[in-house]
Amino acid sequence: MDYEVTELSYHAKEIVQVAKGLGLDFYPVHFEVCPPEALYSFGAYGMPVRFTHWSFGKAFYRMKMQYDLNLTRIYELVINSNPAYAFLLEGNRLIQNKLVIGHVYAHVDFFKNNRYFQRTPQDMVVRMEAHARRIREYELEYGRETVEKMLDAVLAIQEHVDFRAHLGKKKEDNASSGKNIGNGKKKHIPSSEYADLWDDEPDQENEEKVAEEDLLLYLITYSPTLKDWQRDIISMIREESLYFYPQIETKIINEGWATFWHSRIMRELNLTDAESMDFAIMHSQVVQPSGLQLNPYYLGVKIWEDLAKRFDSETLFEIREMENDVSFIRNYLNQELVHDLNLFNYRKVGAHWQVMDTAWEKVRDNLVRQLVNGGHPRILVRDGDYEGKGGLYLYHVHEGMDLDVVYLEKTLLLLESLWGKGAYLETIVDGKQVLFECSNQGISRKNITLYN
Repeated sequence: MDYEVTELSYHAKEIVQVAKGLGLDFYPVHFEVCPPEALYSFGAYGMPVRFTHWSFGKAFYRMKMQYDLNLTRIYELVINSNPAYAFLLEGNRLIQNKLVIGHVYAHVDFFKNNRYFQRTPQDMVVRMEAHARRIREYELEYGRETVEKMLDAVLAIQEHVDFRAHLGKKKEDNASSGKNIGNGKKKHIPSSEYADLWDDEPDQENEEKVAEEDLLLYLITYSPTLKDWQRDIISMIREESLYFYPQIETKIINEGWATFWHSRIMRELNLTDAESMDFAIMHSQVVQPSGLQLNPYYLGVKIWEDLAKRFDSETLFEIREMENDVSFIRNYLNQELVHDLNLFNYRKVGAHWQVMDTAWEKVRDNLVRQLVNGGHPRILVRDGDYEGKGGLYLYHVHEGMDLDVVYLEKTLLLLESLWGKGAYLETIVDGKQVLFECSNQGISRKNITLYN
């Protein structure tokens, strides 16, 4: 193992020089070699250290089973921090690790320079370790089952944060002032380590935006029943969701960028004929299109390769800095690429899948529509005192796709437990405006006219 680490260190230094020579700009990276169980545990939890929850264990066993059956294989995991951390799979061959190391440096270049990561804390590993410790303390004080139920409820809505909060210039950390942002009495907000994501003195427009967009912040501020420790848990989950959100909405462009550059880096190395053949096989496996779902590596690298034919490196770095998946595909997935990649719209009709459209603009726009808001439904807070009874009224911004009613109803029950009073959600089901009502842990629904 010592020899393997020494050899990897030597090649990593070589790859650093090549990557920098090609123009990549990245944080220092610490590499570690991990056994499969550790790497898949990190993948399931999203971090080397995080609070425990049954959903992470479920994800781990699913990943581990796929690895054991040789269905999928994670070669590396990279953590966005400064310095960055990369974990390599024990048992990788040297040529595999060379490719992975080049891939990692391109990822870290993207993390460092893309505008959607500019407010991401660079010490998130330390922060998540602190979160895990605090949640464990709450388990000891209030009981593991009580805390787990709280986590169940918050994790069910964890993606409903203000997805624009991470945009903008980096700011020094400062304490949140806990402003009143909606209908109701202001509640105490526990000290948040992500306080730098909103201004100390927000204007009215920003207050209204946060009130509408950020369900977790609204619950922290206005839930009439939550205790301080429960608000603290929501605050921690919100902070972690904001950390992961840029990665969700840049999956295609980021993986494409890393794949594009690992290919260029490998071509600059002095590989043997056997290594060159192994690399070609590995690279083709990474970008192989899937018959079941869109491969982000495949689509992303094909767009980057097309851009490299039309623009110089400076322009590529500018695109890397400014775009997320939605704008990247909207701006650069053109007619020729849609045709060459054999992309089309399809849906299930009866028991069979049918191609519905091959027009390139409709294919592009349908793909963009699926990526808006990180692929999550957009839910707005409309009223914190519905009908004067203290109910929480939410509105689903319907963008052509109905919500999963079973998941909706189960989530609304959990939301009622967080709010402490009735929870309501307005949406569209089968073309009809519907209001789901949750009160006293019972669910009902009715057709309605538009909310006024």
